[in-house]
Amino acid sequence: MSQQTLMDLAKALSDSRITVVDLTQPLEPQTPTLQLPPQFAASPGFSIDVISEYDDRGPAWYWNKFACGEHTGTHFDAPIHWVTGKDYENNATDTIPVERFIGPAFVIDVVAEVERDEDFLLTPDFVKEWEKTHGRISKDSWVLVRSGWSKRRDPKAFLNTHEDGPHTPGFHPETPKFLAQERDILGVGVETVGTDAGQAANFDPMFPCHSLMHGANKFGLASLTNLDKLPPTGAVVIAPPLKIVRGSGSPVRVLALVPKS
Repeated sequence: MSQQTLMDLAKALSDSRITVVDLTQPLEPQTPTLQLPPQFAASPGFSIDVISEYDDRGPAWYWNKFACGEHTGTHFDAPIHWVTGKDYENNATDTIPVERFIGPAFVIDVVAEVERDEDFLLTPDFVKEWEKTHGRISKDSWVLVRSGWSKRRDPKAFLNTHEDGPHTPGFHPETPKFLAQERDILGVGVETVGTDAGQAANFDPMFPCHSLMHGANKFGLASLTNLDKLPPTGAVVIAPPLKIVRGSGSPVRVLALVPKS
């Protein structure tokens, strides 16, 4: 790659020939957090407090302090997040090679399927049928599942928890293995609160997307939005987490570069 390639990219961004799409949900106290079965420790929600705001505590500056779990809002899952990925080298947010945060996006639209079935599971066969139209998913790419779930603005509707637990779409247990091994992707991204389906605690293995993707040293992105603004192929996703030492993940500002048609 020449210096001119980077200059051309900067010029395309400046001229709006490339659009930057924000795939990130706002992070605020109302942001829904993942609800685990009651026997497991819960992740706290997002909280924020003013340190000073042009007042006696700091007459010329405004700043805040905030607290939340690493996996709050739009967030990044590192391999160390799951027991299956704990033994890889460079598996935490501070040690993952930075080039692995950037890759082409393949956006699979399942909105119609989810409208019919809130527990819809993406299967390998569905992915293969999608590839017949849009091309084979390439190595070192992000596979993003557009479900329309981010349109649910009410936190209760977004979490969609019933007496038997949450009901949200996700991956069939065979799909993470297929994407990790047969397509060798960087990771997956979803619009729901976590990368696994709502009922995935009952799957074999339990939470298969976490177990199999992180077990293959792959990543996850959750609580994405604006996937309807991306083409099925042709966009590039940039998703670097905070550089937390031995971090299992972090809130993240996910951006997509999309060529203007």
